[in-house]
Amino acid sequence: MIFTQSKAPVLEAMEQHLQNRVVPFDVPGHKGGRGTKELTDFLGKSCLKADVNSMKPLDNLCHPVSVIKDAQDLAAEAFGAENAFFIVNGTTGSVQAMIMAACKAGEKIIMPRNVHRSAINALVVNGAVPVYVNPGTNKKLGIPLGMSVENVKKAIEENPDAKAVLINNPTYYGVCSDLRGIVKLAHEHGMLALVDEAHGTHFYFGEDMPVPGMAAGADMAAVSMHKTGGSLTQSSLLLCGKSMNAGYVRQIINLTQTTSGSYLLISSLDIARKNLALNGREIFRKTVQYAEYAREEINKLGGYYAFGKELCDGESFYDFDPTKLSIHTRDIGLAGIEVYDILRDEYNIQIEFGDIGNVLAIISAGDRALEIERLISAFSEIKRLYSKDKAGMFDHEYIDPQVIMPPQSAFYGEKKSVPITESSGYICGEFVMCYPPGIPILAPGEKITDDIISYILYAKEKGCMMTGTQDINIEYINVVI
Repeated sequence: MIFTQSKAPVLEAMEQHLQNRVVPFDVPGHKGGRGTKELTDFLGKSCLKADVNSMKPLDNLCHPVSVIKDAQDLAAEAFGAENAFFIVNGTTGSVQAMIMAACKAGEKIIMPRNVHRSAINALVVNGAVPVYVNPGTNKKLGIPLGMSVENVKKAIEENPDAKAVLINNPTYYGVCSDLRGIVKLAHEHGMLALVDEAHGTHFYFGEDMPVPGMAAGADMAAVSMHKTGGSLTQSSLLLCGKSMNAGYVRQIINLTQTTSGSYLLISSLDIARKNLALNGREIFRKTVQYAEYAREEINKLGGYYAFGKELCDGESFYDFDPTKLSIHTRDIGLAGIEVYDILRDEYNIQIEFGDIGNVLAIISAGDRALEIERLISAFSEIKRLYSKDKAGMFDHEYIDPQVIMPPQSAFYGEKKSVPITESSGYICGEFVMCYPPGIPILAPGEKITDDIISYILYAKEKGCMMTGTQDINIEYINVVI
């Protein structure tokens, strides 16, 4: 059977299955919602009836041979990949499968240090060794940027035995590296190019967007469909180019992905892909229009800086994602997390995250003009009511790490717990991060310094959501002994 992008094989199989009124003597035990009335009332009968188990007519995510395979093939075609895999463990699962497919224990992988924790988690699990490229920084904004081609070249020359290079496309703030240049460099030295595109789904379908991983010739790309692609939370894609053995990648995925793949997530990937393939250009044209309007209006307020393509420098700020509404807040005397909290608590506006000096609002075509105006008005009122002197504020988000030992060795090594305030000079044995964005302030194997301790204490004081340590209160930290 020939499929086109107007088809949704999993959805169609699910609709046929539900019409057949099959009597369920399999899991899940809620039996289409009949066994859990409160859950059914909350989520709806259609949702619970669609929460089914793998069966022959619906295929199996671990070894797809029919409708899931067809849906994955359509996704590969839509994204310009050789193969696509549906992931229901979030883009964390995609990133980890990508790294584990490229590197084995003891092998090196070159990556920016401002990666999501999922990438470093993969190193803890499989024992690959990171070679960090410190990203560029923007001193005014205090944020990490992308990797310059020159810095990647230096890392490759110093580590010719590395197996792969990992690139963020884009960063959480919307900053892109020279992806084509880095991919070309990696391939010239016999290394795989892996792309974390957790925030870049729309690059594949929008107009005048930064180049996406597959178009740049990358070997693999992890794409978070649920973030900007319209599928359900926790659903993702792993895209592969011709260089990858698809059967081996599937085996790697199955090492960590559930054997009970949710058909709610699987079908949402199929439906979202269809929508993007048919309507993506229009969807993201509208998204960019909203974001650009908000950026212009917020900059007119004064005090804030909603940054964009004007910062592109051809190096570590090579390109910018125009859908990202990233706003620097420090000049009004407020940390990003403080603006984040005020927006939620006083204006009932939930944005993506706030950190030490910036906030990020995710804009999509699902927003409405009235809501964009409400967001702009809230920023105006916050400046009027809450702005203060910025003296004494922390002025940077990123601190270059000193890597002393591989993440796996540190995480599983002998450790002891010490007060964070007394940990300077020790080697960290766990993670410390603000979430979101989930970029570690400290990762296992890195030296703890006074500067890092000051950052952690300041982030806690300002109300950042801190995670990663065994100590739930983030007052003690495990260090290697």
